[in-house]
Amino acid sequence: MTPFTSFHMAGHWDADGTQMAAAISRAVVRQGDAQPTLRAFPWWLMTLASPFVTTLRELREMRYLWQVPVSMDNAKLRAVLGQEPHTPLDQAVQVTLEGLGCLTPRSA
Repeated sequence: MTPFTSFHMAGHWDADGTQMAAAISRAVVRQGDAQPTLRAFPWWLMTLASPFVTTLRELREMRYLWQVPVSMDNAKLRAVLGQEPHTPLDQAVQVTLEGLGCLTPRSA
């Protein structure tokens, strides 16, 4: 191994793009709030506004990432660690939303 090397994590694979939304919904419901309504992202609105808003123009350029599978090879990481550590998706989402101030932290 070199002094500086890159290790990729495979992370959580969301094949159809619904697992993350479902995990967020479960965290919200566990909080005692109502089930969130899920809707498709309004790409047409990004197209309409992108000539005037640089961020939206750049966002449109990244749309392909929602249309083709993209994953990183974690073989080098597994070779060093033996296995890739994983935090369960629901736990990771819960803690992240709490850290961002989107949910009230649960009592331990």
